[in-house]
Amino acid sequence: MRWMWIDRVTELQPRHKLVAVKNVSLAEEHLHDHFPAEPARGLLASPVMPASLIVEGCAQTGGILVGHAEEFKHKVILAKVNKFQIDRDATPGCTLRYTAIIERMDDMGASVNCTIELFDFAKPEAGFAAIGSIALMFSHLDHNMGAAGQAGQDFPAHNFVFGDAFKTLLRSSGYAVQ
Repeated sequence: MRWMWIDRVTELQPRHKLVAVKNVSLAEEHLHDHFPAEPARGLLASPVMPASLIVEGCAQTGGILVGHAEEFKHKVILAKVNKFQIDRDATPGCTLRYTAIIERMDDMGASVNCTIELFDFAKPEAGFAAIGSIALMFSHLDHNMGAAGQAGQDFPAHNFVFGDAFKTLLRSSGYAVQ
């Protein structure tokens, strides 16, 4: 099973910018563990989207942008999180919006800055509010590992990073993908 941490792409400017949204739903199993009620301590349940999954949502947003730049010919992987800052929790019923912008891209990979915004349906008049940012580095795996097997790992010839799930996401969002 492939975990998708974005629900829709709302804007795509090839080789520059991709905007995606994630609707946070109480139906998501991980929210029941973050954080459950503790009646013995008098604590009510307080479900929040784990920050690690917000990082993954940003990585998927940036990765799709970098992969799309070369029509998904490269195996693009997250190589490094340079900085991550978040100021507010995302709770069920909210929508996260990730905006990824390519800062640098070459044959070896790319660096991407991503902003994180939150829409709280309990306070719709506030609109989307910035709640964080992240700087990511992506690697074109085949270019950086040298000849297949050189680093002790043979990689499949097919693009195992960008499978049907990501391409379906782009198609269902109205973007043509081969």
